[in-house]
Amino acid sequence: MLKALGLIWPVGVALLVAAPQSPYRHANEPIGGVREIYDGTLTPERAASTFRNIDRLFPSRTVHHAGRPTPLLPGGVPLTAVPFVADGRTYSLDDYLELNHVAGMMVIKDGQVRLERYRLGNAPDTRWMSMSIAKSVTSTLIGAAIKQGKIHALTDPVTRYVPALAGSAYDGATVRDVLMMSSGARWDETYTNPASDRRHLLDAQIAQKPGGLLAVMRNLPRAAPPGTVNNYSTGETQVAAEILHHAIGMPLADYLADRIWTRVPMAADATWWLDAPNGVEIGGSGISATLRDYARFGLFILNGGVAGGEHILPDGWTTEATTPKVLRGGQPIEYGYLWWTGTSAAAIRDHAFGAEGINGQFIFINPAQHVVITVLSARPKPLDGEVIHDWPFFDAIVAALGALHSTAPDS
Repeated sequence: MLKALGLIWPVGVALLVAAPQSPYRHANEPIGGVREIYDGTLTPERAASTFRNIDRLFPSRTVHHAGRPTPLLPGGVPLTAVPFVADGRTYSLDDYLELNHVAGMMVIKDGQVRLERYRLGNAPDTRWMSMSIAKSVTSTLIGAAIKQGKIHALTDPVTRYVPALAGSAYDGATVRDVLMMSSGARWDETYTNPASDRRHLLDAQIAQKPGGLLAVMRNLPRAAPPGTVNNYSTGETQVAAEILHHAIGMPLADYLADRIWTRVPMAADATWWLDAPNGVEIGGSGISATLRDYARFGLFILNGGVAGGEHILPDGWTTEATTPKVLRGGQPIEYGYLWWTGTSAAAIRDHAFGAEGINGQFIFINPAQHVVITVLSARPKPLDGEVIHDWPFFDAIVAALGALHSTAPDS
């Protein structure tokens, strides 16, 4: 399967020197503010220019790429139509792109590009925010750190790596609990409520004081015993970032470059927000990269975490991280290690899973059908801004690709 997906590369490719990049085409566009993103008050035009320039909102660290990127070549029958019916209405592929404010979309099956579309002024070299896709990247880097022995085990206590959390709600929580968003710390994720914990974390990020985000997490009260309740929390992923930062002894962006970005390898530099100048990366958001490189990351995960001929992740990690989990009390949850798991019959059958971020950012992976779908959007509201629901539409794309394969002349 590795060869079929075009992901086998000579060992040492990560040592190639990256070619200089051209000036960023969008660098002088006017942008909005980060609070406008979370309030959902950006105009569609200003949302697009802001989302492709998020490295101007906060200090960011570069994730360096290397030369000779993994080729993404067209092949097979191009995807031009996706029959989709919802609530008694029939929608097309173009409807999805337009109604859901999609700025870029790529569909890959069996390592071949079947669709690549850019809108709203984007181009192949445009970087775009991923928001909570960064959570799945952080989880993946923790897997890489376990592979290297920098993190001993998922059962390690959080305070082994982040002593500053001793005496807080994180006492007794494990690395695995944090990856399952089940530490037991109280959290309100409401993006549009200025009084929510999520907005308090954002305020600390805006303040850009060293240790400010960790202080927010240290002061949270406990709401449940560790490992017993799943509660979606961006703050939890900042704890994950702190765990990783202390374990690897280097910036997360540099570790991402070393273990994945230069080994896949990617075609362009990415950027990652910091909690303070020269500080720790934001574990739950703030990565900005090109559509094609997000797709390459999806292929890396689909391929079991192999890059440059090397197993970057522990054996079985991608399956373990992307399948539904069970809490300590036996309650199942539809969530992996900072990855969303599919809930439709088709998604469950194929073990489909994905990373997603507010305002419509997705990396959807269907391993049974060898499909990766990447969507970057400029939806005006953080949540519920879609007209056509994304995951059911992704299922329809997978089905349409299957129909194309069955009718191809050489099938």
